[in-house]
Amino acid sequence: MAIAETTPRTNNPSQETLVGLVSAFSGFLIWGLAPLYFALLDGVGPWEIVAHRFVWTVVLLVPLVWWLGKLPVVGSDLRQPRRLAVYAAATVLMTSNWTIFIWAILNGHLLQASLGYYINPLVNVVLGVVFLREVLNPRQLSAVGLATIGVGWLVVASGQVPVIALLLALSFGFYGLIRKAASIDPQGGLLAETLIVAPIALTYLVLLGVDGQGAFGTGWGVSGLLVLAGAVTAVPLILFMHGVKRLRYATIGVMQYVAPTLQFIIAVTVFAEPFTRDHLVTFAFIWAGLALYTYDGLRRRRGG
Repeated sequence: MAIAETTPRTNNPSQETLVGLVSAFSGFLIWGLAPLYFALLDGVGPWEIVAHRFVWTVVLLVPLVWWLGKLPVVGSDLRQPRRLAVYAAATVLMTSNWTIFIWAILNGHLLQASLGYYINPLVNVVLGVVFLREVLNPRQLSAVGLATIGVGWLVVASGQVPVIALLLALSFGFYGLIRKAASIDPQGGLLAETLIVAPIALTYLVLLGVDGQGAFGTGWGVSGLLVLAGAVTAVPLILFMHGVKRLRYATIGVMQYVAPTLQFIIAVTVFAEPFTRDHLVTFAFIWAGLALYTYDGLRRRRGG
């Protein structure tokens, strides 16, 4: 996801900064606490949950995008084959990311999911080098190296590749790369992406209901949670975008670790997932790489 730095639009910069901080932090907080929400849907299949996320996100976004005056642009984009192909590619990546994340929560792999979102910023750096011809400075190169060592340690120690973490990091990284390269509007783009899948998702949910296998309608609690999946999806993104408009890139860069940190804490303390010495070594290398990456970003912003 592309992050653009903009200047405050009012005559009260301190108030704008405060609004930006509250908005961005709230968005990351919701993302970080989302596993607790989706864990309440234990017993519902991940595909059904993802389908509801698409349907209810569309329901929530259509009036918002209409209010912003961007609905005609979305319609025009979806009628252009090349633009539609871009949205379709982004949708495939987004669907994969959502499904893997929810599957990880429901199957006791939230710790590995948090690792994936810790790795994601460094994956973005590598993708920038490969596809956007960006050049790494020594600090950035060292940060990527530390993360690579951390993942390598876990592979050697456990004898298993952290597939969930890598798939989450790569799918979200490529999703952001496509959005950046195509200059996709945040709200309108998300609506276009969800609109592509919404008819398929709705058909799938109807078929589940007809066969008596769907969770929706089996009780007020689970039905309400599935409806709110749209808000859990769209609201943090909207809050994040409000924060981006009002804060410096470096501030957003530091705050982005709130979500995986909360997920990490929830995985270990609430879900009681095993946290071994090998996990500690892996996360230590990842955290060191992220610290160096963040320090580099702050130095470059200050001209250091």
